[in-house]
Amino acid sequence: MTDRKTPKPLNGPSRRAFMAGTAALSASLFAPKALFAQDYATADINTTGLAVTDDTVTIGILHSVTGTMAISETGSVQAEKLAIEQINAQGGILGRKIEYIQEDGASDWPTFAEKARKLLVNDKVASVMGCWTSASRKAVLPVFEQNNGMLYYPTFYEGLEQSPNVIYTGQEATQQIIAGLDWVNQTKGAKSFYLLGSDYIWPRTSNKIARAHIEKFMDGCKVVGEDYYPLGHTQFNSVINKIRLKKPDVIYAIVVGGSNVAFYKQLKAAGIDPSEEGPIVLTISVTEDEIRGIGGENVEGTYACMKYFQSLDNENNVAFVKAFKEMWGEDIVIGDVTQAAYLGPWLWKAAVEKAGSFDIDKVREAQIGVELESAPEGYVKVHENHHLWSKTRVGRAQADGQYEVVYETAELVEPDPFPEGYQ
Repeated sequence: MTDRKTPKPLNGPSRRAFMAGTAALSASLFAPKALFAQDYATADINTTGLAVTDDTVTIGILHSVTGTMAISETGSVQAEKLAIEQINAQGGILGRKIEYIQEDGASDWPTFAEKARKLLVNDKVASVMGCWTSASRKAVLPVFEQNNGMLYYPTFYEGLEQSPNVIYTGQEATQQIIAGLDWVNQTKGAKSFYLLGSDYIWPRTSNKIARAHIEKFMDGCKVVGEDYYPLGHTQFNSVINKIRLKKPDVIYAIVVGGSNVAFYKQLKAAGIDPSEEGPIVLTISVTEDEIRGIGGENVEGTYACMKYFQSLDNENNVAFVKAFKEMWGEDIVIGDVTQAAYLGPWLWKAAVEKAGSFDIDKVREAQIGVELESAPEGYVKVHENHHLWSKTRVGRAQADGQYEVVYETAELVEPDPFPEGYQ
């Protein structure tokens, strides 16, 4: 699937409300600068043949909108398009409106690599907002490094990676996995853990880190079971029976995509209800986007460790949620990765304007230290390792599909993609 377009103004009765929300959000989050195309000659700001004209700049959007991962990745597409709409409403970047070419990774890793190559080599996009799973990111990484493209990757992930061609806007392991395990141990007294995940690199590597932390750094704690199932798997009754026999304090669940619908429904049907007495369910993969498909009644009482929840009570998040709903519908929800995806175009815009150029090497250099002081999640800053300083939060799922924030770090957590003792 290829979708190339310049975002058009919305029509109909919602247009005025949307634009009002956009203006309020843009003003509060990202103060517009008076930058005009005539002040930035195309020949000077685009010396490497990217898709930049006197009036426009083209970027790529690369996510799964079909297949098992669509339940998770659709929100990222929506967030990126909202950011593009808002940036264009401010006048664009260096006086140029953003156009985008959208490609569908179709929940298939070779397809992601193929589409990434098309975007960089054929379309010559100035940046790409994309991927969700670590498998898709690993598939496209050599394409970006070989062709010197820039990828803004929004998903919480296992860490153990740092590429000059990727800006990681989600959390890495120390900000999510390790912090969440410490929280459940220290506040809930949890000592035994059953590790469960989908069968690909992110859940397996994340659980390798989780096991190392539980066994090496958490006194008296142990892993009592560990299992993996293919993406799209829908029969979890056998592992649920194993969990019931092991009686862990915590089910540490890293099931992704559509499989979550079956897992949580079957967990509840088996009488394992985390909202009552029983094992704690702690996930790092179920955001509000997934709950929308699972049903709030099936996840009520579970805990998630993320950096963002839609329910965050701050002025900028309220404005962001309002603008998002006005663009995509009142019933829409916003999860952690969706918010991180929203940051991508804004971080890229800030780096381009700081560099005064669209050239990848100049943008990469300018990106370090870029700050978004009032992003929906709160202040974030790009570290020299291409990850973001951000807070860690734990939320408890409610029947209405939202999370109640029950824990938040007092300070930003410095990203450390290569933690000592976990590799």
